[in-house]
Amino acid sequence: MKNKIFVACDTNKVKTAKKIINLTKTKKIKIGYKFGLEFLNSKNGRFFVSKIKNKIIFADLKINDIPNTCTSTVRALKDLNINYLTIHISSGLEALKAVKKISGKTKIVGVTTLTSLNNKNLREIGHKRKIENLVLHQAKLAKKAKLDALVCSAKEVKKIRKIFKKEIITPGIRLDNKINDQKRIMSPLNAFKAGSDWLVIGRSITKGNIKKNLKKLIDHLGK
Repeated sequence: MKNKIFVACDTNKVKTAKKIINLTKTKKIKIGYKFGLEFLNSKNGRFFVSKIKNKIIFADLKINDIPNTCTSTVRALKDLNINYLTIHISSGLEALKAVKKISGKTKIVGVTTLTSLNNKNLREIGHKRKIENLVLHQAKLAKKAKLDALVCSAKEVKKIRKIFKKEIITPGIRLDNKINDQKRIMSPLNAFKAGSDWLVIGRSITKGNIKKNLKKLIDHLGK
């Protein structure tokens, strides 16, 4: 199986997104494109995504609301031809099941605990459990709701694999040692070795010379 990468189009400019897509064409690894809140809430972002053809689209909207609002949001996105769509597992089992029921061809991806958080941050929010235990609990909920995929840090993948057998997507991936705003990070090769199916990579590819960065990633993976 080819290594699978979602390139994060973290921008509010259509021109930048076009450039990222044009410069990341390769047959050596499988590439999809992640669009988050920043792009899909920008003036022309939604329209641009609606016109994309023959690409794997990951809408990282991290829906987190009451069941009715969650399902209404998924229905409102039907025209976009999205392959993967994220919802926070903390929305609750009822919301997760409701969204999965009406999602059609779109794969519903449960978001566990953000990779920008550590145990100290969890205590601030009011969680008593450690990250590892909380993420395992969230993975069980995702399995119960029959979600198609899960987002978690690469550091938790091995343990989650024992519970959740479908696709695992991992952000917080770095080709260098720059942590930026993440707390739980890993290199691409180690993340795949840990058992991730897809990696989400943004800055390590999109900042600077995109073609060179992509080649660096391909070399790193030994492709």
